[in-house]
Amino acid sequence: MAGHGTEQHPHGADRLCEIGDRVYSRAVRRGRVTRTDAAQAPCLLDLALLHPDPDDMDWLVPTAPQEVMTRLLRGVYDEVSASQRRVGAAVAAVERYAGLGGGTQPAAGGEGSAIRVLDGPARIQAALDEATDACTSEVLTVQPGGIRREHELTEGLHRALALRSRGVRMRDLYNHVARHGQGLLHYLELMGDAVEARTLDEVIERLILFDRTVAFIPANADRTVALELRHPGLVAYLATVFERLWRAAIPLTAAIPEPRIEGISHREQSIAALLAEGHQDAVIAERLGISVRTCRAHIARLSETLGAASRTQLGVRIAQVGLDAPAPDAAPAGLSLPGQESPSVR
Repeated sequence: MAGHGTEQHPHGADRLCEIGDRVYSRAVRRGRVTRTDAAQAPCLLDLALLHPDPDDMDWLVPTAPQEVMTRLLRGVYDEVSASQRRVGAAVAAVERYAGLGGGTQPAAGGEGSAIRVLDGPARIQAALDEATDACTSEVLTVQPGGIRREHELTEGLHRALALRSRGVRMRDLYNHVARHGQGLLHYLELMGDAVEARTLDEVIERLILFDRTVAFIPANADRTVALELRHPGLVAYLATVFERLWRAAIPLTAAIPEPRIEGISHREQSIAALLAEGHQDAVIAERLGISVRTCRAHIARLSETLGAASRTQLGVRIAQVGLDAPAPDAAPAGLSLPGQESPSVR
């Protein structure tokens, strides 16, 4: 805060310069100072911290510190009052502009928005729990990745059982590799006919649809942000994507079709098609839900079966024998969603 005369000085009465502080302190201690001493700090007169001694005009007496404090506090009060008036004016303006919309447009990212960003696992799980509680008829999920871990299935089992108790039907899509997990088989056995599962070589990134009214998809690679979608057009589009994948998928109770070429497994056939597209081992492994080590082991067996001594030769041999086309049940190209998996209903 500044006292009087701040226009001429780089400071106010609350933050004196070094010389002014020294002269004013001496005046307070002694009761007065000479005009000659005070000449070093003309700011003290301009700020009314010193004034002439009525009994001897060659001396200057200090303004009492209590009076200075009162003056400063009055300045603070004036500044606070002015700030409050500005805040009040800003609030009034916002309320007036908001009223022009009639309250029909929800704030971006707020409750009721068509697209809501869920930042953090806790908020994601809370939104999923809310959607689960509100669900009355159907849940559709795409579960990418490899073998489902037992604890992942167990953690959400109570929610799945609650859905089943309300007569909600569930359909789940997995990678083929998930067939080898005992945890998934036990989960499906426990859920009975409330859940139907199918598998594909490749599936899109995680997707969860409740009653075809709200969908959840991942929004970043480290699985800490998700999108809650309630726009009817978006939700309908994702439901169509799911249905097309579902028709191409193989029921978990049915065997995977035999590969086209003897000695080459279905998995190796899928890997060959992805190699022909130019994908690296890590990308192939992620898309098929297997580890990079397992992927490379399949590639080695594929090379041995086809008699290829190098990656370049392997690519040529893949094309020669017709393995450069996707496996019959592979997911249609171009169907992908951003990011990686986020917490699911299970």
